[in-house]
Amino acid sequence: MTDTLPAPLDVRLMNQIASVLLMVCVILVLAAGAWWALRHPAFSIGRIVVQGELLHNNAVTLRANVAPQLTGNFFTIDLYAARAAFEQVPWVRSAQVRREYPRTLQIVLQEHHAAAHWGSESGTSLVNTQGEVFEADSGDDLDGLPRLYGPQGQSAQVFQMYSLLKPVLEPLGMAPTELTLSNRGSWRMTARSGAVVELGGGTTEELLRRTQRFAHTLVQVAAQHGRRPDTLESADLRHTGGYALRLRGVSTSAITAARK
Repeated sequence: MTDTLPAPLDVRLMNQIASVLLMVCVILVLAAGAWWALRHPAFSIGRIVVQGELLHNNAVTLRANVAPQLTGNFFTIDLYAARAAFEQVPWVRSAQVRREYPRTLQIVLQEHHAAAHWGSESGTSLVNTQGEVFEADSGDDLDGLPRLYGPQGQSAQVFQMYSLLKPVLEPLGMAPTELTLSNRGSWRMTARSGAVVELGGGTTEELLRRTQRFAHTLVQVAAQHGRRPDTLESADLRHTGGYALRLRGVSTSAITAARK
């Protein structure tokens, strides 16, 4: 039996190099094929289906405005970037984007539900029902919304306070049309009748307690001066244990303190 002599070192090295080069070539060929296949027109986005809440937008306009911002095909499109593009459209609060084989992009939108104006009348900021500020053109259908003011980042707190005060004061015809939170934490309200009410500062519970006391006694206090609640011009609820008010037609010196 004859023993096989091992191949010389240089031959073994050449064989290993040849194997590695062959593997690299195979990988490059496969990668090139995959690159070509993924970018083939057969895999381009053929349809963009928009569903969900479309009260202030429509599917045709959305597709026309957002489609040019989408890059890639069915496999390579960045879904996070696509979602961000749809969420930049006015009135769109959130968007869900997913692929639907073979060439469809499915979009489900949620729009903002405007609950109030935010900030100066010259601005376009609105507050939604979650207390979030968003930018959108205000149409005639939004003219009846209240206007809220407050420090940056405090819109949710201001909207929550508005939501708590409205049911307390609305039975008197004094639903808030404006509510302001100052930088020092003091609240001021303007009612539908035009009356200005200084609510003062404190916790939510303290503010509600003062407002409820005011609402429960205003009719009685106004009647003492032969007036109705809608003749109220201003009220100050910052007094300890009571409030002061001014009624239309009553001398400004006749400020009434109500206690309960």
